[in-house]
Amino acid sequence: MSDHHPDPAERDLPPLGTGPFRSRLAQITVIACFGGLLFGYDTGVANGAEGPMQIELGLSDLQIGFVISALVFAAAIGAFVGGTVSDRIGRRRSILIMSGLFLAGALLVVLSPAGPQLGEFYAPGYALLIAGRILLGLAVGAASSVVPVYLAELAPFEIRGSIAGRNEFAIVTGQLAAFVVNYVIFATLGHLDGIWRIMFAVCCLPAIALFVGMLRMPESPRWLVDKGRRADALQVLRTIRSEERAVAEIGTVEDIAGEEKETSQVGIRALLTNRHLITILLIAIGVGFVQQLTGINSIMYYGTRVLEESGMSEAQAPLANIAFGVVAVLGAVIALRNMDRLDRRTTFLIGLALTSICHVLVGIASVLLPEGNPARPFVILVLVVGFVLSMQTFLNVAVWVWLSEIFPLHMRGLGIGIAVFFLWIMNGIVALFFPSLVSGVGITGTFFLFAGVGVLSLLFVWRFVPETRGVSLELLEEKVTTGEIHIVTRKKRVVDALTRRR
Repeated sequence: MSDHHPDPAERDLPPLGTGPFRSRLAQITVIACFGGLLFGYDTGVANGAEGPMQIELGLSDLQIGFVISALVFAAAIGAFVGGTVSDRIGRRRSILIMSGLFLAGALLVVLSPAGPQLGEFYAPGYALLIAGRILLGLAVGAASSVVPVYLAELAPFEIRGSIAGRNEFAIVTGQLAAFVVNYVIFATLGHLDGIWRIMFAVCCLPAIALFVGMLRMPESPRWLVDKGRRADALQVLRTIRSEERAVAEIGTVEDIAGEEKETSQVGIRALLTNRHLITILLIAIGVGFVQQLTGINSIMYYGTRVLEESGMSEAQAPLANIAFGVVAVLGAVIALRNMDRLDRRTTFLIGLALTSICHVLVGIASVLLPEGNPARPFVILVLVVGFVLSMQTFLNVAVWVWLSEIFPLHMRGLGIGIAVFFLWIMNGIVALFFPSLVSGVGITGTFFLFAGVGVLSLLFVWRFVPETRGVSLELLEEKVTTGEIHIVTRKKRVVDALTRRR
């Protein structure tokens, strides 16, 4: 934990204070987080629906693999396009379009017809199923890049971490909801044909709620200033800040936006002509890789498979899989409490240390407890639960918050879109090869491999990732654009090391 010493520009801002504007900010956060809820539900629903779907539709293992991975790879495109589009048309309108994609994708999946030729790749029914998953993927990817930015731009810098982090809480809540709803549907309606369609149909409800809710939500004031709409931006700020704070804050935002316009370079042009921006983009891509190479989504997508490989029965595994969703939500709650108390770098380092230890312990347990040992599946379950809890408490929330903060306003959508594009590509690669990895080297080799990657990730974060906590977006923008953020972080690292020695 470290004390934050505000920059002079931040000290000039009046204190945040209390008032009705706090309730309005909370309301906006809840509605926007339905995007995260959909993100979580639509990625988690396949963990339980894919088995009945494969049996009813007569799909091969390769075909069901395409159905699952179509969403992940489409999400990479959705993240990049969503970020760029949100820079052009606004965060609010982008989220409205995204909610429509969620609804349309779910309906295509639910309504995709079965038929004697569905087992062929060219069958119309199979094509419709894939199309639905692609639409869902585009929406999930857009949600992963637009919603965190929308929340970060609306939040005051003092509590930005906890507000932007609520999106990740919504994601894991959506995944838990998917696991629980799937289990309840399977337990109560398992005798019916097409229960997987019911599972996917539930996705329509939060999509409708998001669309209706966002119709009454404001645009990001920082985006409005960037587009020269100062009066509209001030009007929005007055609903989510005190009057004095709103006037002072918009002045700071305008100053930075004015400096950007003087350079006559925004978006991709500014990125390609500034080596500091290229550096921060590469670091952001690296942070996305670090998150995915922990293997967290292997558990969220294939949790039941891991538990069955450890020796758990087919009846036990789906119920035990709910534990992963429960501890993910618990970890997110803890993370939100710590987000404005712990530095981002400290959080990353603790998370990577704990997840790597959990990986090593899973590997050791799978060696010491041979197959057939009745304790084996339950010991591995406890250790994997510990991994998911560590991941959610210290890494998942912090990564999404950090990504939403680090890029300058003029390229924020573009920057996070590119970074999250590569994050989803790595997500897809891990998801695609994880079953083969487990089959080839077993749980032991798989988790030892994750542990080795975790050690390398620790070194990467310690050496390259800059600190962003407790600094206004405008000041961060200045330090990132000039490269000063790396100097400040290195100085702080040295000071912290000297303090510990004393």
